[in-house]
Amino acid sequence: MPGRATSPIAETIERSPILGRLGDDLEISVVTSLEGFMALQGDWDDLFERAAAPQQVFQRHIFLRYWTRHYLDAKTQLSILTGRIDGRLVTVWPLVRRRELGIDTLGFMGAPVAQFGDVLVEAGDTAHALLEVGWNAVEALGADMFWARRVRSDAALCGSAIAVGACLPGDVQAPFACLSRRVTADGPGIAYSARERSNYRRRLRRLRERGDIGFSEPGSGQAAEAAVASAIAIKKNWLLENAILSPTVMDTRFQAFFEDLAGDLATGLHVSAITRDGRAIGVDLSFDCKGHTFGHVLATDPGYEREGLGRLLIHRTFAAAAHRGNTIFDLLAPADCYKMQHADGLVAIRDYAFAYSWRGRLLRALVLARLQPMAKALAKRLPAALVQKLVMRKIRAGQSSQSS
Repeated sequence: MPGRATSPIAETIERSPILGRLGDDLEISVVTSLEGFMALQGDWDDLFERAAAPQQVFQRHIFLRYWTRHYLDAKTQLSILTGRIDGRLVTVWPLVRRRELGIDTLGFMGAPVAQFGDVLVEAGDTAHALLEVGWNAVEALGADMFWARRVRSDAALCGSAIAVGACLPGDVQAPFACLSRRVTADGPGIAYSARERSNYRRRLRRLRERGDIGFSEPGSGQAAEAAVASAIAIKKNWLLENAILSPTVMDTRFQAFFEDLAGDLATGLHVSAITRDGRAIGVDLSFDCKGHTFGHVLATDPGYEREGLGRLLIHRTFAAAAHRGNTIFDLLAPADCYKMQHADGLVAIRDYAFAYSWRGRLLRALVLARLQPMAKALAKRLPAALVQKLVMRKIRAGQSSQSS
């Protein structure tokens, strides 16, 4: 177990008046080493089991453990804040610290593969006070800014007051489906029109005219890893054909991360695949957590658009999730049109930037609030041919790095 922090950071935190509400036994530690993070596994898992909500799936220790294997680099320093009462872990802020262009920035562990950022905090009368202590601890870390990305409106972090001025432009929404309305024993559920249910059967017949169609859910091991590789390859081709820039997917670490997860059933990763003559043409990669499923990667071969392969894959993935005992399927942000056709509700997601120095205020006001939205808007207006050239260059660069 990591020892209690004795740095000026911890001393500043422990002088906070809020600690009086929690007793004298609250201990704040700052874990900066990989060994310290690994040593937290048992206590972290216990806290997650008793206190975490399903949407905190990306704050599971096992998810972040695999993340450290692929995304924790020399430029990224763990800065995990932990709080204990009578030795029991009661809160975790899974943070990392990066220094670029002379600016120290804190952010959540898990980026860019984690879809939601949040903190773990034990539920009960002390939850609000623990969050306040956590905010004081983050500020006391001495960084220029805390960039809290992809925070859901139902996040534990939102259980405390968040300054309105910290909200960045560009909030999005994550649609979700109630599986009891979306799934029946023989296909789409009551949420769909009679016409849509008929179209499902028609699409399935049309797809079977193309070859021997199979449906599989490889649990783990080589079959699951092969399905992951197919999913990423299909996704890259789809991005190329649609002239969409996605540095996250094009990064070779993305595929390596998911292949690693696929080899371990305990990660909660589930693979649903549609094959034609033994070759995957549609693959979904989803995570199960406490009765909810979170669809992370949905990849369909563009050559089967006429057969409605995307819709068929979603229906099959919904059915598989329901069969595993899940009740909600979260389609994740953004709320694209094809997702809204299967949605029963929406959850707002926002980015926040909390500045603690003039450097942080400059970064938030100039880069995050202005230049970044402008760059995203500009990227959407780039000529398709140029985007495809950039995507191909990224793919070739990744292939070259793998071969070397």
